[in-house]
Amino acid sequence: MKLAYSSNAYTRFSFAETAARIASLGYEGLELLADVPHAWPLSLLPADVDRLRSILEEHRLQISNINAFMMRGVSDVRQPYWHPSWIEPEPFYRAIRRDHTLRALHLAADLGAPGIQTEPGGPLPPGMTRRHALRIFYDELMPCVELAEKLGVNLLIEPEPGLLIERFEQFLEFISWIDSPAVGLNFDIGHAFCVGEDPQDWVETMARWTRHYHIEDISAERVHHHLVPGEGAIDFAAVISAIKRTGYDGWITVELYPYIDNPDEAGRRAREVLLPLVVGDPAGGHCAEKTSQNPGNQGRP
Repeated sequence: MKLAYSSNAYTRFSFAETAARIASLGYEGLELLADVPHAWPLSLLPADVDRLRSILEEHRLQISNINAFMMRGVSDVRQPYWHPSWIEPEPFYRAIRRDHTLRALHLAADLGAPGIQTEPGGPLPPGMTRRHALRIFYDELMPCVELAEKLGVNLLIEPEPGLLIERFEQFLEFISWIDSPAVGLNFDIGHAFCVGEDPQDWVETMARWTRHYHIEDISAERVHHHLVPGEGAIDFAAVISAIKRTGYDGWITVELYPYIDNPDEAGRRAREVLLPLVVGDPAGGHCAEKTSQNPGNQGRP
């Protein structure tokens, strides 16, 4: 397994500076925010994509995932993350989400990223039944599923507290409607904890669909607020051990977007907690870190 850091913690920085900072912290990978100010797909020209690629190569960073969940570029006053959603009452507004996702899939293919993740439907609008919302979500998502298959990239659904699909049982219900190898799960460890599903208990069950993990801590009250790993109540040793037992060897991306005031320090502390667990054996023994750098002693970028 490999650790990455999501660029959504660095929305006050350009992508070039973001990549430099994440690399300086010792991360192998970066989750690219398909949003302002890093890679808003609607405004990207071929030359912009080339520049993104060259920046990643300069800092020897791989893309763990493309985050197509957040859409701050639309500047929706209701909420800057999940509106417009897949289940907006107005079809033309849903089309903005669909077009964004299609563009993000092309971006993933252009950059050689394994895939993208998207929201699990969105907030249920007043007066809309859950069954009707699921049908709308399915109908809107299917053109993106077809493109993901054509491009050979993953389209991952991320359960989120308070949205249409927030629990793993709900994901399993929805995924049973879709027969596509391109569609999978972005397993957000903190989100599972928020809705009362202790993540280590679900890793094996969801392994068939899991293509990528998000990781952050959550308080004992299970309030949906991302914390630096080690500062909440999640048992990360148990979670990482469960992931290892499934044979997963992909990316685990640290997602700490609330820490925009000091993303470097948050990312450094997260890596210090998680790296010994990721590189150690499932029984808890630790292997030597591959790099000679001591992350706790690195100077600030």
